[in-house]
Amino acid sequence: MNGATKLILAAGALSLAMTANAAAFSISFSWGNLKKCTTGNPNRVDNPKFSLSGVPAGTAKIRFKMKDINVPNYNHGGGTVAYSGGGSIAPGAFKYKSPCPPNGAHMYEWTATALGANGKKLGEATARKRYP
Repeated sequence: MNGATKLILAAGALSLAMTANAAAFSISFSWGNLKKCTTGNPNRVDNPKFSLSGVPAGTAKIRFKMKDINVPNYNHGGGTVAYSGGGSIAPGAFKYKSPCPPNGAHMYEWTATALGANGKKLGEATARKRYP
């Protein structure tokens, strides 16, 4: 293999890596019409709307879990939903304990884990947002 061929192969590998990176699994979410809660006593509510991109091929389910970054030991829960394609998960797919910080705004993080039909983890994405 000559130098020019090696250079072409390296450029092709770099292009593939950049394409794969551009299609990385990511999520975003909106609190939507979530009723304001600042008492420290969360309500059981429908999940927010999630927007998805770069969902790994072979994903059969997506597991969602919310964490309060300011109080990471509190379990807000989440849910697992069947996935058959598409770019969003609508509210009402599962219920969780709403954000409800007693001392001002907190930062919350949703983690979405893409799972294959066999339960194997295919990818993970996170998104953070302050509340209220």
